Amino acid sequence: MEINVKAKKWGSSIGFILPKPVVAERGIKENDEITIEVKQRPKAGVLWGFGKGKFKKTAQEIKDELRKGWLSPSDVEREKRWKK
Repeated sequence: MEINVKAKKWGSSIGFILPKPVVAERGIKENDEITIEVKQRPKAGVLWGFGKGKFKKTAQEIKDELRKGWLSPSDVEREKRWKK
């Protein structure tokens, strides 16, 4: 079973409050020992900053390069007229 709870300050420690339905379903009682698997959400920099400095082209240059193959002949002509 996986549930999301918020960590809260409890004296000089951190505590978690389990929802009543979970406690009832699992039959958890005061002073029972339970095992909790701790996972932490990765920070945005870990997710989005992984490739920083590894690419020689900007994102815009990569997008422009990809779009070249998507344009029809009429699109190419229209872009030529716009750039004049």
